[in-house]
Amino acid sequence: MSGGAAAEFAPAKVNLALHVTGRRPDGYHELDSLAVFPRVGDRLFATPAPGLTLAVEGRFAGALAAADNLVLRAARLLGSGRGAALSLDKALPVAGGIGGGSADAAAALRLLARLWDVPLPGAAAVLGLGADVPVCLAGLPSRMRGIGERLEPLPLPGFWLVLANPGVRLETAAVFAALAGRFGPPLPAPPAFADAATLAGWLAARRNDLEAPAVGLAPPIAAVLSALAAQPGCALARMSGSGATCFGLFDAAGPAEAAAATLRRARRDWWVAAAPVAPADRR
Repeated sequence: MSGGAAAEFAPAKVNLALHVTGRRPDGYHELDSLAVFPRVGDRLFATPAPGLTLAVEGRFAGALAAADNLVLRAARLLGSGRGAALSLDKALPVAGGIGGGSADAAAALRLLARLWDVPLPGAAAVLGLGADVPVCLAGLPSRMRGIGERLEPLPLPGFWLVLANPGVRLETAAVFAALAGRFGPPLPAPPAFADAATLAGWLAARRNDLEAPAVGLAPPIAAVLSALAAQPGCALARMSGSGATCFGLFDAAGPAEAAAATLRRARRDWWVAAAPVAPADRR
């Protein structure tokens, strides 16, 4: 459907650190996280149409239900009865901890705002679609707090990420339930990072509070973390979000692409991608 259609990229959202600091009376968890957007993701296409429809294709299309997809929910939030024929090329793993559904929803909002010539909604309006939708809509390296509605853009240096998923689908609610109320302190104020090595050193003293409960639910995550950490040039290996996708942080394209090639050869059943995270001032 891409020929002649308007298009929007939906990059993965990766949590470089994720501290779970508490739980609100309404059941939502309070978070403090650093989120970035490497250049790997889904693509959404749209053409004018009288009704609103969605077709899903791509590697992970079979794992996604089109009937009540977040793309359609975002379109209905923005559209108030407007129509479009939407097509989603699903390249990111579903329920993988890298914000795939939220990234798709944010891409739908950006794409349809242009197509329909309407303003984008604010963070508060889109929070009901999911806690990651506001940061995905912003699309900038950010510190995200609260339940995802408090965003602070961060000036980060450029670096590369190698993402790997062992083919395990993890539901966010199950991982939070396995956390069992073990909460910790928030992130300290991030300093100015001169380069990728400085960033990796600071992150090494931080954590993803959901990593241990996720490994308990899906032990293959531990093998992914070990494989990433063993790659030459990997400065940090950690799980993103609620898993099961993990990342290795590299300072340059060469080591990252070599690591991704090694992992693909060794584990053909894994999803593996290498992608840059551009410096914040170049976005």
